[in-house]
Amino acid sequence: MTKEHSPDRLDVKAFAQAGAHLSGHDTLLKYQRLAEEAQGLHPDLRVDWMADGELRTTHGMDDQVWLRLKASATLPMTCQRCLHTVDVPLEVEREFRFVADEATAEALDSDSEEDLLALSREFNLRELIEDELLMVLPVVPRHDECPTGVKLVSSDADFEEANAQKTNPFAALAGLRKDKPGG
Repeated sequence: MTKEHSPDRLDVKAFAQAGAHLSGHDTLLKYQRLAEEAQGLHPDLRVDWMADGELRTTHGMDDQVWLRLKASATLPMTCQRCLHTVDVPLEVEREFRFVADEATAEALDSDSEEDLLALSREFNLRELIEDELLMVLPVVPRHDECPTGVKLVSSDADFEEANAQKTNPFAALAGLRKDKPGG
């Protein structure tokens, strides 16, 4: 009998022991925090992912639980240069080693090159996918080359002309000072 693995409640150790594989093509709406970064709600946008579990012998220790994750999505965001929509491709490919608990992960984290997570029988794989995709979001989304010309001035000719016609308030003050006797 084969055990069904669920990305919402994954028994990570059993998943790795089985050398199992999971994949999905989820709607972006299943990833609320990621969807909030998109420009508008898009029910047709997808997050594609796959995960593989395995047991490895590393650091002289047998049966280390590992999870390999690949995820991708394209998120419509606002270009910070031209303020139009830009489709930002997000790609993640990472491996995680699972340890007994949070305290062990924290203790080993500074000495370990790999990413460590606490072992769980009800691990939420979708939360990990969302976290990883959020971390690769660009700080400043923008086109490589904007589709429209970027306006590089902050005012137009009418504004400049109106300002040129105004009298300088300090000139008026200087005029008052000259009118004073002994000034």
